[in-house]
Amino acid sequence: QVQLVESGGGLVQAGGSLRLSCAASGSIFSINAMGWYRQAPGRQRDMVATITRGGRTNYADSVKGRFTISRDNAKNTVYLQMNSLKPEDTAVYYCSADQLGQRYWGQGTQVTVSS
Repeated sequence: QVQLVESGGGLVQAGGSLRLSCAASGSIFSINAMGWYRQAPGRQRDMVATITRGGRTNYADSVKGRFTISRDNAKNTVYLQMNSLKPEDTAVYYCSADQLGQRYWGQGTQVTVSS
């Protein structure tokens, strides 16, 4: 089992920045991709950004150029730096970790961007 704990969400004005962190613990061997997803009220959970153990990244078109995902393998932690935030970025953000064909999820952290 892998446990994921997110932190760093909150309320910010449009144009502002936030940094999310997600620390993995438990049976953390062989974790490959980690990522961030988000879910707004009444909508499905969508991919925001992912990063492989080797550092290859992938971003949703809506966040390219504004968000940056990074990873510290020694600390088993993944980060999401969010700049130039927009009201439409408001959602619950979930951390994910893929291990041996199974995806684990964190509990989510709320990000609210006011206009």
